[in-house]
Amino acid sequence: MFEIFSTPYADSKQLPLASGPGPILIIITSYLLVVFKAGRKFMEHREPYNLRGVLKYYNMVQICYNMMMLLSGYYFLFVFQPYKLSCMTVLPQDHPLKDWERSISYAYYINKIVDLLDSVFCVLRKKYAQITFLHVFHHVLMPTAGYVIIRFQGYGGHLFLLCSFNVIVHVFMYGYYYSAIGGKTVRWKRYLTLLQMMQFVLMFGHCAFTATQPECKASQGTLFLVSCSAAVMFVMFANFYVQCYMGQKEKNN
Repeated sequence: MFEIFSTPYADSKQLPLASGPGPILIIITSYLLVVFKAGRKFMEHREPYNLRGVLKYYNMVQICYNMMMLLSGYYFLFVFQPYKLSCMTVLPQDHPLKDWERSISYAYYINKIVDLLDSVFCVLRKKYAQITFLHVFHHVLMPTAGYVIIRFQGYGGHLFLLCSFNVIVHVFMYGYYYSAIGGKTVRWKRYLTLLQMMQFVLMFGHCAFTATQPECKASQGTLFLVSCSAAVMFVMFANFYVQCYMGQKEKNN
């Protein structure tokens, strides 16, 4: 059973924070300690920090970073056309476009680690109500699953298109965060949640479609992991939507 952990890395290039389980385990453990213990202890006798300026720049950087990934990713997908959309397998190590695939995929993985700062800023502002189970589960799942997939499948392939859905969502999400700085009311928040739910439907649907292709050699383990994660996340976001918007409407009535 544990022999799988002794198998060679799927990709021949070992990049920082993706070359072994140690770095991501340390990052996730530190994140949980800061969010639930050390950070709250640090803020116990302090006033919430006013991070309006920091958040403004952080959200702008996130928007630009995700736009960069989106544009370069779609250029790679639809101009170079390295994959068949019905069966997107990881490119061979000697493929002329392998560096493109690896670089964009790695940039996405690093961004999922950077996203952990969302929770840290909540702690420093004492916005503990925003640190829900859904919030923490999502932030832990993304970099952890990212490392596992890089380790055993490699960079790119089937997940390249699926991650592009997530990048689109993040452009709008950080646009929302930027607009809401200072407590401003943003009327399209509920549509952002619907967009997040839609991405999980698309992810699950593409995994199911790929799994039915008889000649496709896409990793069945990856398809199973992503489809299960998408289903779980859809249920959790749907529950959030019902409680936050439909429940709120019933109270108003």
